[in-house]
Amino acid sequence: MSCSDSDYDYLRQLVLARSANLIDSTRNKLFEARLKPIARGAGASSLEEFVGILRDDQSPHLHRAVAEAMTINETSFFRDRKMFDALRESILTRLIEANSAQRRLRIWSAAASTGQEAYSLAMLICEHFTSLAHWDVKIVGTDISGPVVEYARRGLYRRMEVNRGLPARQLVKYLVRHDEEWEVVPRLRSMCEFQCANLCGPLPRLPEFDLVLLRNVLLYFTPQDRNAVFRAMHRKMAPGGCLVLGASEQAEDSTNLFKAEFAKDCYFYRPVVRA
Repeated sequence: MSCSDSDYDYLRQLVLARSANLIDSTRNKLFEARLKPIARGAGASSLEEFVGILRDDQSPHLHRAVAEAMTINETSFFRDRKMFDALRESILTRLIEANSAQRRLRIWSAAASTGQEAYSLAMLICEHFTSLAHWDVKIVGTDISGPVVEYARRGLYRRMEVNRGLPARQLVKYLVRHDEEWEVVPRLRSMCEFQCANLCGPLPRLPEFDLVLLRNVLLYFTPQDRNAVFRAMHRKMAPGGCLVLGASEQAEDSTNLFKAEFAKDCYFYRPVVRA
């Protein structure tokens, strides 16, 4: 499967318009790898032919399928241990103290992919914050990709996936083996819910969150879209909440919305109180 530079440009613009995901021209081969099944399903024998179909057929479902296929879904259990250590030793402790009267905690995994981040948070809470067993705790995971969200809801992971970042002790404690797959235990699944959401579009009805994890996704957005996402995050956060970004990401263009703090070798951000 191959296509011209203009075809690649068309695909990049389609993905940008549908998902705000900016695909660099050096990653053209990614289109061939990820769009091959969709192209075949559309009756195309090559990527070039598939682009022709896309240009002629403006049906939303086909364009949406392309955008979802190109969404970056790299994730693993307990990805970036420093960040989870900061949550355990500082951030969650402060949030729990602030919410002790309501005994309620809301967490948003805002680019949840296949769910490992959300389930890792649930494990962290069950393992280290047993006092929350009688709290109203909910972890909401969102992603732009429908198939990815369904995968997260299933809570069923392959051996390769559980071997990435998940210690053996937690694997046998929080997942149950079924042949070559491992299923998240009901206790964790009851804490997590997953739904589709485009961070750069109108968000679904979501509660006000005490903790938002928006990690390793902003680098694929344009500056304009990043600013729009920060504004959306700010609107969805409790006044005393906390925003966590990826290790290489900063809220540098949103100082009017968030104030940076430092804990356990990690930066995190508090929302500036609304006027």
